[in-house]
Order: sequence, then structure tokens, then C-alpha cells
Amino acid sequence: MTVTGAPDRPRRQTPPEAIERNISDQVAAALGREIIRGVHPPGAQLPNSDDMCARFQVSRTALREAYSLLSAKALIAARPKTGTRVRAREDWNLFDPDVLAWHMQSSPTGAFIADLFVLRQMVEPAAAALAAEAKSRETIDRIGDAYARMAEYKDGSGELIEADLDFHMGILRATGNPFLSALGGLIRASLYAAFRYSWEGAARIQDSRLNQHLLILEAIRAGEPDIARERMRELLSDSLEDVRVFLAGAKSSREA
Repeated sequence: MTVTGAPDRPRRQTPPEAIERNISDQVAAALGREIIRGVHPPGAQLPNSDDMCARFQVSRTALREAYSLLSAKALIAARPKTGTRVRAREDWNLFDPDVLAWHMQSSPTGAFIADLFVLRQMVEPAAAALAAEAKSRETIDRIGDAYARMAEYKDGSGELIEADLDFHMGILRATGNPFLSALGGLIRASLYAAFRYSWEGAARIQDSRLNQHLLILEAIRAGEPDIARERMRELLSDSLEDVRVFLAGAKSSREA
């Protein structure tokens, strides 16, 4: 509603550099997903700048900034006289949140998920044991709250995945180790997708998977590190199988 006699408020305009940066982010994300999907395989030279600018309808400045973002993530490298090429897969910065998210947005393979779970098996059982040894009331309450929300939304409604993520992040924080907490933040995007696939694959056995989380919580609350470690190991093993079931079903649906 306009008030008579009130001066018009000037509209706040977005600075040109902010617009350019947003465009560069979008181009980087599009190319990043293509690289991860293999549209531009390792060793391949990206199309020349004129073609890329025309394709994305962006300026050379925006394209250079997008390339700079991808270079920082070790996905591409520019070389004199040879152009810009995709780097070897083992060079990619997989701990970069964007790179992990692009993997999950690009139909992740079973092998990629398995590699992620190898990392989780190395970290999370030990983290559960450390959390049980610490027995911090504040962090145990936080884990317990996450479990309660998982139980509330176990039918898949509401914030089941967010609650599951909070459960595992709470355990990493409960260790009191800042490196483990930081690791959780780095791989948060991939964990979110993995949890979603896991619950989809476990659609018929959700009560069983929920009970596994409860056993971990009880072991941490009781200060039993060996039991907490083993219960987490079992949960991760079963969750990986759930993800494989989901991916296999999704593949069959695409091929049908």
C-alpha cells in the first residue's frame, strides 16, 4: 500500500560484479557436473572460449571466473598453447563441497558411493566410540533429539533425512575433535544424498534401520565405546547395501 505524500524508496540494485559472480557460479556448476558425468573426460580439451561464451551467453570475464573456480577445485587446468583441459580424476578435490554435490547430482555410481562409505567406515565407528567415552550431556542430548525426530518422521515424511544427518553430525561433534567436526561439514552434501538413497532402499525395513540408530545412541549414553563402535559399523554396512538396492532399482527404471 502506498502512503500519500511518502517519498518513493529507491530500489536497491544488485552490483554488476555480484551479477557477474552469480553467472560465473552457474557456468562453473554446469561444467562441473558435465566433467563429473564424463561429458568432458579426463585429458579432454574444453571447447574454445568463443564457443563457450556463445553456448552459455556470457562474457569472457564471466567464463574466465568460472574456469578459475573449476581450477581451484582441481577439475581443470589451463596450459599455454594447449588450452584448458580436464585434469585426471585422482587430482580432483573430492572434499570440496561443490564437487561432492555435483557427484551426487550426476547419478552417482555404486563405486563412488562405496568409496564414500569406505571413508565413513574409517571415521564414524571410531567417532561413535569417542563420543561414548566423552559422555558429554549436551551432545548426547543433541544426538537424542535427532533420533527422536527420526522416529517421528520414519515414514519418510517431514525431515527424516535432515534428522538422520543431524544424528551423525552430532556424533562427530560429540568426539570433541574439531577435525572430525570439520570433516562432517565438508562431506555434508554427499552424506545428505547418501542418507536419502539409503532410506529409499530400506523402505521395507525402516523400523530395523531406526532401531540400529537407537542402539548406537544407547551405547553412547551408557559410555560403552566398544559397543558403540560395533553398532555403527553394522549400521554403515547395512546402509551401504540399502544404497546399492536403491541405485540398482533406479538403473532398472531408467533402462525400462
